[in-house]
Amino acid sequence: MTQRKDIYCIIMAGGIGSRFWPLSRTSKPKQFIDILGTGKSLLQQTFERMVNICPKENILIVTSSAYDKLVHEQIPGLNENQVLLEPLRRNTAPCIAYATYKIKKQNPEAVVIVAPSDHLILNEQIFNETIIQAANFASNSDALITLGITPSRPETGYGYIQIGKPVKETPSLFKVKTFTEKPNLELAKKFMESGEFFWNSGLFVWSISSITKAFEKYLPEVNSLFEELLPIYNTEKEEEAISNTYAECRNISVDYGIMEKADNVYVFCAEFGWSDLGTWGSLYTHLPHDSNGNAAVAKDLMLYETKNSIFNIPQSKLAVVQGLEDYIVVDTEDVLLICRKQDEQNIKNYVNEILINKKNFA
Repeated sequence: MTQRKDIYCIIMAGGIGSRFWPLSRTSKPKQFIDILGTGKSLLQQTFERMVNICPKENILIVTSSAYDKLVHEQIPGLNENQVLLEPLRRNTAPCIAYATYKIKKQNPEAVVIVAPSDHLILNEQIFNETIIQAANFASNSDALITLGITPSRPETGYGYIQIGKPVKETPSLFKVKTFTEKPNLELAKKFMESGEFFWNSGLFVWSISSITKAFEKYLPEVNSLFEELLPIYNTEKEEEAISNTYAECRNISVDYGIMEKADNVYVFCAEFGWSDLGTWGSLYTHLPHDSNGNAAVAKDLMLYETKNSIFNIPQSKLAVVQGLEDYIVVDTEDVLLICRKQDEQNIKNYVNEILINKKNFA
């Protein structure tokens, strides 16, 4: 696929991935980990995916200032202006506003892809084709586009998008009717049956002009903070200015702040083997299973009378397990987690307690 020089990409890589504890730690969260056992971290996979669509120099990575070194280690050759360091966590709207105005200073005619750094995409050819089609529409329209994924199960861990009227000239593109947060199982089943609801992937495509207009209209206080820094971006004054800006900036997501309010929101519906890999359970569905339904990232694992469980064991360690069913077992150098799959939402709570009582293990 030929790269498009007018396309830029914002990769959001600032999360701490607490639901993947203990493999994901505050010092090295899941986007920097080879969680699938492929030899590459999720961030490296995301970056390589985007290099197929736009030039390497057009990719910006927004991350916490604590992860600056990790980003440069994993993706050598980036210049300083491609790694945007957030001094504080302020959710996705400030992150996107910061990167948007950096791109606007360089190319106000750009089309932008916004991608989380920790998602799984199995069919990269279809993904690339979908992104290019979305970019073509965004180039010629005042449109905010999100990618919707055809649901394969009544998933309660994802947000949903209800489609409205189709766009005649572009197959698979629809006006968005409603956004719905994570539903209960009964509602998720109804969403699937209706055929009108798609998973909200958190992937966005839009032009610089469309997203800056949206920020001006729906989040003017966030917009003004980053717009007034236009003369300062890519200068030695940027770091201090951003530090001051983030201290003033509110914590808000782009979904809540803009996408759920705007009237020019579209959804491109596709199926390219997507998962946000938010939990051990979501990883379980994407790993190969043995005849007893067990999935593992491990070199030496001996299982007896064990079913439907997921294991992540260091390559240097032999694990022998007997009598487990529907469990998560994650072993690291200093922590062992054993948790029922049905209770994995509690992992985040465990991490919060660990942060208070045993900070070294968080």
